[in-house]
Parts: sequence; C-alpha cells; structure tokens
Amino acid sequence: MKITVIGAGYVGLVTAACFADLGNEVLCVEKVSSKLEKLCRGISPIYEPGLTEMLQKNIKEGRIHFTDKIEEGVNFADTIFLCVGTPQGDDGKADLSQVEEASRQIAQHMTDYKLIIEKSTVPVNTHQWVKKTVKRYIKNPDIPFDVASNPEFLREGSAIYDFMNPDRIVVGVESERARKIMEELYRPFTEKGFPLLITTPAAAELIKHASNSFLAMKISYINMIADLCEKVGADINEVADGMGYDKRIGRAFLNAGIGYGGSCFPKDVKAFIKIAEDHGLDFGLLKETEKINRRRREQFIEKIESVIWISKDKNIAVWGLSFKPNTDDIREAPAIDIVKQLKEAGANLRLYDPKAMENFKQVVPEGDNVKYVSDKYEAVKDADLLVLITEWDEFRQADMEKVKQLMRLPIVVDGRNVYQPDEMRKIGFEYYSIGRS
Repeated sequence: MKITVIGAGYVGLVTAACFADLGNEVLCVEKVSSKLEKLCRGISPIYEPGLTEMLQKNIKEGRIHFTDKIEEGVNFADTIFLCVGTPQGDDGKADLSQVEEASRQIAQHMTDYKLIIEKSTVPVNTHQWVKKTVKRYIKNPDIPFDVASNPEFLREGSAIYDFMNPDRIVVGVESERARKIMEELYRPFTEKGFPLLITTPAAAELIKHASNSFLAMKISYINMIADLCEKVGADINEVADGMGYDKRIGRAFLNAGIGYGGSCFPKDVKAFIKIAEDHGLDFGLLKETEKINRRRREQFIEKIESVIWISKDKNIAVWGLSFKPNTDDIREAPAIDIVKQLKEAGANLRLYDPKAMENFKQVVPEGDNVKYVSDKYEAVKDADLLVLITEWDEFRQADMEKVKQLMRLPIVVDGRNVYQPDEMRKIGFEYYSIGRS
C-alpha cells in the first residue's frame, strides 16, 4: 500500500519506518528543516534502538521518502496518518492546533478519496473536529473521505518491537470502506495472530488515555505500597511478586521506584483528568495517582538527605538522566527535579547517562558544581554518594567492586532497586533502595 505520514516525531517516524519495512511505500511529511535534512540522510533525530538502521535500509530500498510539502503528501496516498504534536497546557488540555492545521491542509489539497487516520494521542471526539474541519475547507464537497482513529501503544526504548509485535491493534472507524482499508493495512499482523479490535472512533480515542492512565495508576499504587514496606520492614519486590502471580493483576508495572516520567504517562493522566472535568466528572483516583507520583521525587531527595545529612560540598555521582532506559528522552524525567535540588543544595555533581546527556544539558547546563562525564566509572571517582536514577542495563552490569574502590565513601542510594541489598552490603556498600529495609 501507499501511505502518507504527516509528522516525523517519535510516533510518526516509528510508524513510517515500520510500515516501510513491511513492504509499503511511505512518504513522510516533516516541516522542520533541520529534522528533514537528517531524515533524508537516514539519520534519526531521536535515539530509539534500531530506528536509524531501519531508516537507512528502507531508504536504500526505495520504500520510504521524506518531504516538507504537504500537497505532495496528500497526493501521494489515499491513506494518511496524522502524527503531529499535541502539546499540553498547564490545565492539561491538549493543544490541537497542529491537528487542525494538518486537517485543513489535507482538505485544501484533496482531489479524491482519503482516509485520514488519527495516530497522535488526542481527546475523545477529536475525530469529529477533524471531520468538520475537512468539510469546511474542502474545495469540492462531493469528494468522499473518512476519519479513523488508530492509537499507538509504543514504549520508548522498544518502539520497533512494540509496533511489530502489538498486544492489540485498535482501529476506530465509521464506514465499511475505512474498515476494509485498515484491515488490509494490518493484514500482515492479523495473519500472525495479533488481535485487531474494530471500534468506533470515540472508543478508540478513549482506549489510549484509559490504558496509559491505568498503567500510571498501577505504578503509583506499588510506590504507595513501597512506602508501607519501608515502615514495617517488608521487601516490596516480594510483595509485588506475590501480587503479580494473580493473573488478574500481573507483574508488569509493579516495580517500585521514583515514579513515572516521559512524554506519555504524565501528559495522558493530566489530559484524562481534564477530559473528565470537561464532561462534568471528577477523576479523583487519577488526581491521587498524580499526587503520589509527584511526591516520589521529594521523598527520594529526603532519602538522600537522611543518608548523607548535608549535601553541600559533597561529591555526588548521578547515574541515569533519561526518564527510562534505552531512550534519550528527558521529558518529565525524575532526574530533572532531583538534580536541580541537589545543585541548589550545593552538591558537586558528576552526571552520566549513556544517551541523554546532550538533552539534559539544555535543562541543567554544565557549571561550577555540575559536570557531565563520559564514563560511569569517572562519575564515581572520589564520590561521597552514588545516586542511581535510571535503570540502564549498563548500570546493572557495572563492576561494583571497582565502583567501591573508586568512591571516597561507598554509599549508594538506588532509586530503581537495581541491586540486591545483601550483595551490595557484602561488597562493603552502605546501600539504600526503595521499599526494602
């Protein structure tokens, strides 16, 4: 099939690359010239494992192309994915101006049938506004079109795997024509047994927000239980394991830590609360989920202070700056608040992350008491404390005997429960983690 993807951000670029890799012809429209220049050379502007290699392969084989001309994208294919940004205001409401702009431009250049597919995360019933916008701006009202919703469920760091091995594919359509196109598009998946759920557009839009909000709630719940475990001397991992064996609950997203961050969970929870308020409902459960998550960062600073007492003039090594491993994304990353507070307290910080340091420098510039280092072992030289914030495999596999020898004081505060307390103490560390005595 021929496919147009409007917007080469995280969702759009992964969607375009994966559909091309499945044998489709894909044209991706990106109006930011700096990004477009990189994409045309097969370089992904974001770090996602395997994405640059997939882009280069499909550019070489002629299955994916890039342009900044929306008219070219509209004329290229009948199937058009909207993958533009939907940034959030302070009240949680999504800014849909890019969705409106893309819908208007599609309408102005349409000469035949188009299936316009929402891929961006949008509030429920956005499809109605897309439809209304196209009707307003289309030059020939007799040209038929459909609007569908096809939310993404991609995890940063494993997005290509998630796209190619989906738990489910959700498609919201209103016509038989749109349904058949989507069934054909996803046939390579359904033939392998991946479930395709056909719903209304409104239900599809709700499924994305409902799913992410539930997972965020699960994370906040286990962090709440972790606080109790610390008070009573229980191990949160044992509690989570016992809960996870219940098939109704499952073990995923029951890892205690500093809380969630990133571009999805904080944004989607806040947006879902706002959507509910706009319809006269109070999603108090999600408000509490947010509250618990915000509190995690404050509690982690309190834990550090309870361990080291005075942060001023202490040498503190920080491992991990991205909001999760295998990405350079620092949006809503817990490390931002934690590093800023330690900096304000006067600590001498040495920061290391495998991929996110350049992005983090834009938020916390290098200065007198903030230094970015190129190696995890360099970060811990003469350190009074090692703080672990992101659970990269590189840190799991670190030589902790070497780390102990390099540090001035062998103290570790582990915000992700990467290490085993008994093993760390056997090596000679003073070790503190989350929800474990």
